[in-house]
Amino acid sequence: MVWNPEIPFNDLPELPPVGLDLEPKAVLKAAIEARAALATLAQAGRLLPNPNVLIHAVPLLEAQASSEIENIVTTADELFKHVDSGGGDHATKEALRYRTALFAGVDAIRSRPLSATTAATICSRLQGRDMDIRAVPGTRIVNPSTREVVYAPPEGADVIREKLAAWERFVHGEEDLDPLVRMAVAHYQFEAIHPFHDGNGRTGRVINILMLIQSGLLDEPILYLSRSIIARKNDYYRLLRAVSAEGAWIEWVCYMLEVVRESATSTTRKIGSIRACQDEIAERARAATPGGRDAQFLSVLFEQPYGRIGSVVERCDVSRQTASTWLHALVSAGLLHEAKVGRELLFVNHEFLDVLTRPE
Repeated sequence: MVWNPEIPFNDLPELPPVGLDLEPKAVLKAAIEARAALATLAQAGRLLPNPNVLIHAVPLLEAQASSEIENIVTTADELFKHVDSGGGDHATKEALRYRTALFAGVDAIRSRPLSATTAATICSRLQGRDMDIRAVPGTRIVNPSTREVVYAPPEGADVIREKLAAWERFVHGEEDLDPLVRMAVAHYQFEAIHPFHDGNGRTGRVINILMLIQSGLLDEPILYLSRSIIARKNDYYRLLRAVSAEGAWIEWVCYMLEVVRESATSTTRKIGSIRACQDEIAERARAATPGGRDAQFLSVLFEQPYGRIGSVVERCDVSRQTASTWLHALVSAGLLHEAKVGRELLFVNHEFLDVLTRPE
């Protein structure tokens, strides 16, 4: 079979690739290193006094980065600012839907195995409308600079459904594969099937996280995976196409394993920075206000860098006046900044925000 990027890839082979050892020595070595990095990350996450810090923050950072890969550009600051209101510009709203889709996927796999139905649910949340399998022919992936066609995914709703069913069987297959290798191979296949009219890249990257959780390598969606892909975005697309054109599976799998290792290591470092920031701010908050001795108040300060009086009232079971007094005392001490978003007054934990958004 000779692959032609302009002809729909209806002959996309099922997985695993026939006659190919997906786990040569180089892949096994990379898989061991990536698994070790993930284990260190999972342990670091468990040791945080309040794991909700990561569960709230990392998916937003992942949403921002995964959206940026698709040229949906917003900032982490905008996302944190609007996470509770759902406001912001178009790009911010799209990225916030990524976070919603990620959590919907996590909830789904807690009760039933990952499936093509899960993928449709994720894509629908991403797009803000019900998404079904592509039925109209003519989808082509083009180079944005040259407008050259670089890939034509399979066509025909029945063909696509068959490809997805085969993909699903591989995801839950009995082949003796490292789960990280399985994730890398399944990610290529999902992107090659390109089952939906839009949102396939982001849906596939959510599925990566879900596969790590389902295999027990992560407890929660705390891996900031897409930032490492952005750093090697050209390689990401080049290697995806090389699998289609040349069957270059090993290069692709090694790339994805390195992305996982690098992301896990970077996220672990970020956890260390978060813990140091928490400890320092807690000490200064105790000196600034009686609220600084309230564990729930300190938790609120670190679950979102943009705090609200109402959140403190609800979590700490105090009056609105007390909550306002505590927060304004931290403003006076230089620990928080005030910010108006529309009619709402927010309190920005700027040191925490800096820790979250800086490269590690």
